Amino acid sequence: MWVGFAAYLGVLAAAPSLGRRVVWTAIVLAVGGFAVAPVLLSHDVYSYLDYARLGAVHGLDPYVHPPRAVPADPAFANVTWPDTTSAYGPLFTLATYLLAWLPVSTAIAVLKAAAALSVLGLAVVVSRLAAWRGADPLRAAAFVALNPLVLVHVVGGAHNDGLAMLLAMLAVAAILSARERSGGAALAAAAATKASALFLAPFALVAAARSRSTGRLLAGAALATAAIGAAAYLGFGWDWLHAVGLAGENQGRTSHLSIPTTAARIAGLDPDATRLLALVLFLALVLQLLLRTWRGFDWVRAAGWAACGLLLASAWLLPWYLVWPLPLAAISRDRALQLLTLALTAYQLGARIPL
Repeated sequence: MWVGFAAYLGVLAAAPSLGRRVVWTAIVLAVGGFAVAPVLLSHDVYSYLDYARLGAVHGLDPYVHPPRAVPADPAFANVTWPDTTSAYGPLFTLATYLLAWLPVSTAIAVLKAAAALSVLGLAVVVSRLAAWRGADPLRAAAFVALNPLVLVHVVGGAHNDGLAMLLAMLAVAAILSARERSGGAALAAAAATKASALFLAPFALVAAARSRSTGRLLAGAALATAAIGAAAYLGFGWDWLHAVGLAGENQGRTSHLSIPTTAARIAGLDPDATRLLALVLFLALVLQLLLRTWRGFDWVRAAGWAACGLLLASAWLLPWYLVWPLPLAAISRDRALQLLTLALTAYQLGARIPL
């Protein structure tokens, strides 16, 4: 991981001189290599499949029944959260139903391919946005797609955060090009994939309000939400709303390398008090960023800082969450934000590795 991180920094420094062909070849080969590797360091992808099989094969609502409800299912053997119902959005869950009838190995390969294509899509979107905003497109694409946490955890672990952020960045691209209805719809789809994408919504709303296009943004979001909500109701009733609460309950847990947990452990502080302080500081940061955005600050930069603030404040920090701020930092033209994102990457390099 450290050798990969050093190589990553080298590519970032040299990207403009390396040229388009070299950088994009490196991106495609690296992403493709991790796509065909075995599932790495996390078995969450087996939970994705198990939830799909619960609904499509066994007729059980994955927002009500955990994987342990059918322990004989062939996907269950690799599930590491057997007593937890789905915390994922209904759009993603319904899409995975299409994989429920495939052999487990084939379905996992499809999910890994989807993660890889999401990261490649992110690289393309980010490179185009970077060029439009006056940043180097090759460096921006490499910043996202060659990040070792993205390669190992998002692609290698087949996490759906890449797909959620691809939809979120399509929303950013649409809003920046004055297609607010499409932006609102893409943002709703991102949140319906994974609720964490909602961190972008307040900044998109403030940006739309400043350009007097709030109505168009909300109309697109409302239309997409209504369509997704109708499909979700047919599939799960109102039970899919449990996923939002379950995602919030993660803050009741702690991961060993979360910043508040680490700070409390090193300083000998009370962990609960430290987590509360981190949450208060994060809310203060978001309010300040929203106020600055209303006064004319770049809303993309503000959203990138909010994403990093969320990772710094979260009691439940996992390495694949770094894909949340990465694409925003890549197009931000904000050196401090990019350096903070790189520092968070370095901090998480050893996370989840069973040493």
